[in-house]
Amino acid sequence: MNTQDFKRRNENTNNELRDFYKDKIILITGGAGSIGSELARKILEYSPKVVRLLDINETGLFYLKHKLKSDRIRLFIGDIRDKDRLRRAIEDVDIVFHTAALKHVPLCEYNPFEAIKTNVFGTQNLLEVAIDENVEKFITISTDKAVNPVNVLGATKLLAERLTISANLYKGSRRSAFSCVRFGNVLGTRGSVFSVFFDQIRRGGPVTITDVEMTRFIMDVSQAVNLILKATKIARGGEIFVLKMPAIKIIDLAHVMIEILASKFGYSPEDIEIKIIGKRPGEKIHEELMTEEEAKYVYELDDMFVIDSFRVINGDRTLNQRKIRKYSSDRAKCLTRDEIKALIEKIMEQSQYFY
Repeated sequence: MNTQDFKRRNENTNNELRDFYKDKIILITGGAGSIGSELARKILEYSPKVVRLLDINETGLFYLKHKLKSDRIRLFIGDIRDKDRLRRAIEDVDIVFHTAALKHVPLCEYNPFEAIKTNVFGTQNLLEVAIDENVEKFITISTDKAVNPVNVLGATKLLAERLTISANLYKGSRRSAFSCVRFGNVLGTRGSVFSVFFDQIRRGGPVTITDVEMTRFIMDVSQAVNLILKATKIARGGEIFVLKMPAIKIIDLAHVMIEILASKFGYSPEDIEIKIIGKRPGEKIHEELMTEEEAKYVYELDDMFVIDSFRVINGDRTLNQRKIRKYSSDRAKCLTRDEIKALIEKIMEQSQYFY
């Protein structure tokens, strides 16, 4: 496949998303989470037959059912570590969005084998039942922390990516296509830096920064979900879709959020201290969305890169070398404070859905 093939499929996507998802049975693991719940909300606009939400968060599923107000939603309380439960949840499913994971860096550092049980063993459980059920598409949601990982979360998500891509090699004659979507921080999701700063400002500070040089890739949840849905439509198996994302300096985000939010909680911006606390265990100063080796085997679309994973794994040099050397947050275009302000205001408009 070449870049023109991907571009042709990507151009068709906008007109065909509704046709693609219409009457499909869809399973979303981690369905009560920020990405999973927004995926469900968006997919419902495309008239699927059923959307099954699997999560161990009983309360989260309960409230989400009431927010979505759809008779096409089915709630499954269960853990991806439980293969028998997955077999029941995946019966007759066409598309799987695998968003369930342990995903907080410090917690994974101090509970490493729990991260392995969920992010690695849980992913493999889901892949095996998906192959048995002959699902059409399987998309693992990954993270920039899987690129040159320095922490437990990143290492387990890298393995989850590898397990997903490798499933294409032993699925036999089944129709299933296994691919990944990789992106950075999604502002407005639970546990994101936005949420942390929001709570710190609400309490009157301090707002804690680990390092003044720290940069991160960012995107709002609606953008992330729209690109996930497009990537799923054009996936054929073996791709890692890397969403194009701007970067921010975390110190800029802190200043802008204080400026916008302090008065809402009865403070002046001068009242809120910014405190430098040093790097946490397993934390990087800058994140990467693509390694130099992966960049050699990438197709570029308007809104995403597509890594040909099999060429990376096999070291196939037949693809033309790209000008991209690597995709890291210190080299990406950083948003200005005015642009960050506009993004935060957009997130605040959506905040009733997340908080």
